[in-house]
Amino acid sequence: MKRDHLRLLAGLIAITGLYSCAPAPNPVTNGLRSGDSADSRNSIDAILNNPAERPGLATGWGREKASSITNQSFVRASSKPAGTDVIYYNNKNGIEAMSGNSVRVGAMQSAAGNLVEWGVKGRGGFLTTYKEGGYGRRLVAGDSGSTYTIVVHNRSKSTLEIVASVDGLDVFDGKSASFSKRGYLVNPGSTLEIDGFRTSNDTVAAFKFSSVANSYANLRHGDTRNVGVLGIAVFTQKGVNPWTWMPEEVRRRDQAQPFAQAP
Repeated sequence: MKRDHLRLLAGLIAITGLYSCAPAPNPVTNGLRSGDSADSRNSIDAILNNPAERPGLATGWGREKASSITNQSFVRASSKPAGTDVIYYNNKNGIEAMSGNSVRVGAMQSAAGNLVEWGVKGRGGFLTTYKEGGYGRRLVAGDSGSTYTIVVHNRSKSTLEIVASVDGLDVFDGKSASFSKRGYLVNPGSTLEIDGFRTSNDTVAAFKFSSVANSYANLRHGDTRNVGVLGIAVFTQKGVNPWTWMPEEVRRRDQAQPFAQAP
């Protein structure tokens, strides 16, 4: 059932477009004696469920900074997003452990049927990004203590709504992420930079790479199962075809060939 929600229009930042993710395998314990498996499994679970014992990066509550928004009405074309996407992050050693075989790629990646491109940016530019061989998932390398932003570029010709999550938490209210929650509006051809968990209409707490123990997910909710992942859901506007004014795309599809031509 479609509802008319008040959405938030974010400040749009023009950037130069660039071209821009896998959970660690479950540990396996070998050489167990009969009756040892339960104790070993419990020991492994205790480590995974103890934030102080978990290596790698998560996202902490950074310094508060100015970031103003205004209210604007937006009616979704559907309660389901036009598309979703995910980027995993960790420190360099963590990425090597997660991916095994990966190659460096551009920072921005397409999502939602090419409606948007998005990536992760640090203070000195876009963060180093890798593609995991065989899966196509992307991973971003960060450094503990440094801040980052999520950059989303609207490639379409209509306004889009972007619902974003960090470590499984909504970037607006810091609670569990959901498609039903409000998002940022991005005008056609414009770029949105999400720079922290929102604390008011005028401020955010910057996204800051931290230890798992010091993550916002752990300190606020005591739940670290989703640390290390960023997500976006893209919603189109009711009554508006985001590809209506894309003559280049129409032309290219008109020229598509069903069979390869002989040389």
